[in-house]
Amino acid sequence: MIRSAQIVRLVHINFVLVRHGLDEIILATHLFRPFRILYYLAPWNWLPRKREPRAVRIRKALEDLGPIYVKFGQILSTRQDLLPDDVAEELARLQDRVPPFPGAQAKSQIEQVYDEPVDSVFQTFDETPLASASIAQVHAAQLQDGTEVVVKVLRPNIHKYIKRDVSLLRTVAMLAERYWKDGRRLRPCEVIAEFEKILYDELDLLREAANASQLRRNFKGSDLLYVPEVYWPYCRPGVMVMERISGIPISNISALREHGVDLQTLSEHGVEIFFTQVFQHNFFHADMHPGNIFVAPDGLYMAVDFGIMGTLNPVDQRYLAENFLAFFRRDYRRVAELHVESEWVPSGTRVDEFESAIRTVCEPIFEKPLKEISFGNVLLRLFQTARRFDMVVQPQLVLLQKTLLNIEGLGRQLNPDLDLWKTAKPFLERTMSEQIGTRALIRNLKNSIPAWSDTMPDIPVLAHTFLEQATSGRLRMLHTETEIKKLRHEVRRANRRTVGSVIGTGLLISAAVVYGLDGYAPAMVFGAPLLSWLLGATGVLVLLFSTTDDSST
Repeated sequence: MIRSAQIVRLVHINFVLVRHGLDEIILATHLFRPFRILYYLAPWNWLPRKREPRAVRIRKALEDLGPIYVKFGQILSTRQDLLPDDVAEELARLQDRVPPFPGAQAKSQIEQVYDEPVDSVFQTFDETPLASASIAQVHAAQLQDGTEVVVKVLRPNIHKYIKRDVSLLRTVAMLAERYWKDGRRLRPCEVIAEFEKILYDELDLLREAANASQLRRNFKGSDLLYVPEVYWPYCRPGVMVMERISGIPISNISALREHGVDLQTLSEHGVEIFFTQVFQHNFFHADMHPGNIFVAPDGLYMAVDFGIMGTLNPVDQRYLAENFLAFFRRDYRRVAELHVESEWVPSGTRVDEFESAIRTVCEPIFEKPLKEISFGNVLLRLFQTARRFDMVVQPQLVLLQKTLLNIEGLGRQLNPDLDLWKTAKPFLERTMSEQIGTRALIRNLKNSIPAWSDTMPDIPVLAHTFLEQATSGRLRMLHTETEIKKLRHEVRRANRRTVGSVIGTGLLISAAVVYGLDGYAPAMVFGAPLLSWLLGATGVLVLLFSTTDDSST
């Protein structure tokens, strides 16, 4: 049930829309259509009113409604293909020009957090904010040693406002899931739960500082992305202090051109940064709207605002990489098979029908630059396809989808002629090679050595105990089919490890014996008999493969 406080909030939302002259939005909804006549009878509509431009009214309404609605406007601002130009340009102001709260209030909050005067912490502190966003705002300052920094401070009472609006969203999602025919497939409650977690994580500036430090390590020494340094002694849950950077806002195309920045290279680097974060580091900046991205005069990307970061579990990461690669190769059959294997569509889905539907949507956009692609139409047709095949929304992928929208919007601004497919395909092929090729096998074996060293000594004892209990009748029987399959798997694995350990150890001993034989002089390699090297290498391989966990058995 909708609580009284939520009804009051709904009334307030409609009041804000009316106050900003957006009456038509309210009356366009199914609930209020019968009351349209009241709009025309209202006295304030009898005479012409002087109104600000439509885009300005929309932007101001979102600002008044609070941080969640501001974030919604930020996401929309990157999709100029889905919005009229005037609306997209005005919503772009929400990216770093949200009305600030008083600098004196920020100073007071900082003093409360540190429990000492600001002058004792910083040599200088500018009360005029550098930037103001929906969750926090940023002030310039200097440490006592003169180091230039920025100080990020949460907005006053932000926790209360977030809690209020998330509660309303949760109720609306619950009603949608219950009464809307597509509600269960789209899983709005899970999506809102994911969104709620993201928002509350963003309210902890210590978490943001940790995110920044991790991303800085990931790109240390890289010529693609620079991440400012975090000054940990000054960081608290409500205050964060970072290195101050200087760059050109990525949305200022004219300034980039004036500084001689190659926009084509810049757009290609942006695509590479995205795929590097997602498929190599598995840690990606999920709030890459233009207000958070700057460019150094030499063309290096510089990122700020690390409150929203995304990760994927290994299964989703692997399926996504394969999906992207199959998509860029136009292997629609494989795309369809991957969706069925990952259970993103029901297991009974006909692969050939799903393949045909995907081909129909995607084939027309290949080998076209961004400026010739209507992603609005593509998204609409993809949603229609998803509905037809009962595709289930994956809440864990919401952040990635949001980031993809931001990246595509940035690419459209920087270089409308960017060939996204040619730019991304070689990188994905290299990434997949690293994940499933020889290098991946060697890396996984190397990472598993510590675990093998701990478990190998116990394997013979465990196998002996198991066999002794089995022969003496003291082995407890398990009655479920799942447990029986698991037990059979463990028995086979234990036997394989035992046999492999015996053979591998025997080969290593043989290698040592051959090496120590007097007068034995076959072909020598690095001062040792070639046969000794072959026996030793074979023994090591047998030991490694016999102790590798084979979950597919």
